[in-house]
Amino acid sequence: MTALWVEITETRGSVPRDPGTAMQVTAQGIAGTIGGGTLEYQAIATARKMLGNGQTRHSETLPLGPNLGQCCGGVVTLQYTDEPRQTDEMSAVDWPLAGLPTVPQKLWLWGAGHVGRAVVRAAPPQAFDIQWIDSATDRFPTQVPKHVSALPTADMPRLAPHAPQDAHHLIFTYAHDIDLALCAALLRRGAASIGLIGSATKWARFRKRLAATGLDPAPITCPIGDKRLGKSPDQIAKGVVADLLALPQPEAHL
Repeated sequence: MTALWVEITETRGSVPRDPGTAMQVTAQGIAGTIGGGTLEYQAIATARKMLGNGQTRHSETLPLGPNLGQCCGGVVTLQYTDEPRQTDEMSAVDWPLAGLPTVPQKLWLWGAGHVGRAVVRAAPPQAFDIQWIDSATDRFPTQVPKHVSALPTADMPRLAPHAPQDAHHLIFTYAHDIDLALCAALLRRGAASIGLIGSATKWARFRKRLAATGLDPAPITCPIGDKRLGKSPDQIAKGVVADLLALPQPEAHL
């Protein structure tokens, strides 16, 4: 046995993905995503422990808030099996060249997980100059496009005050406390736009915490993407990039 599939079979309340969502886990990698950052990392660790023990079946129900420290607050039931499941399809997006910005926009991506990778795939190279930040080199893919600069840094929020104030930011790290610290740092720094991945529940809690520190959370967009497209990383990325492309373009300086 070289792979297990982790499938969301039941949900209650606010959760990142819907029942039927699945990912494949091997000793070296994963395919697809069940979302949720900490939820997914724990599921990967469980699946790999099962692979090491030769175990092929397992089920667990996880409250996202109390057990995993996530703001969604819902409950997810996971089924682990050696029977193949359908995972998300990953694909690039073709944008009409006529509508692309004439001056590349500065785009800072915070997090090299599934959504970060999907945004890199979806963002047309002509339109964006991308800084891609995460906490370790091995969190990035082995091949990074030429218009993307991968920047591993152990403390992401400490880097935020050094970002250009005309840069756009998208935040989707693996931990809610890092997301919150980045939101605060970027609000203090100033930005062209700030987008945060999350549910309405997560944003309500973040908004309250940011306001309690004297910060105005209004410049942050959360949730990001177009919910009509769906919750998969590529669907979120398509909506996010479309929103960025629709923003007023900066004037070219001769």
